[in-house]
Amino acid sequence: MIRKLKFISLLVFAVFFLTACSSGIYGTVRLVDNEGMAVKEEPAGTVVNMINTTAELGQASYSVNVDQNGKFQSEKDAITPGVWKVEASKIGYSTETATVDIKKGGSKKIDFALKKITEGKRKSIESSQSDSDKIINPGEVNIQPPSM
Repeated sequence: MIRKLKFISLLVFAVFFLTACSSGIYGTVRLVDNEGMAVKEEPAGTVVNMINTTAELGQASYSVNVDQNGKFQSEKDAITPGVWKVEASKIGYSTETATVDIKKGGSKKIDFALKKITEGKRKSIESSQSDSDKIINPGEVNIQPPSM
């Protein structure tokens, strides 16, 4: 009887503990060259944008900065259940995007490998002849909420 009572109380505690956990998105960002080899530049300064495609507009976006070790993590209670488009971007590197489905209390790990853009392939705004030449990525929107 005592064993049964302990088991039930442990089960109840586990259920409350799991439902109390908040949802989150975390992971790492590596900076690599075109062959996939790590570059010497630190990933600090990389921005990870998270856009909830199933939420109301006011709760739809969130962003974090990557630390010097390449790690990022959403703050507690910042991520709500839904389908999230996660985008990692850094100047001089290609942008990587992943889509994840976050359930209540669930977390997802995403690892990005941003490839360095070679100087010969990058457009220079200063050397552009017309305004249409100055559009770097037509049709692509990089949403970054203002810092508070």
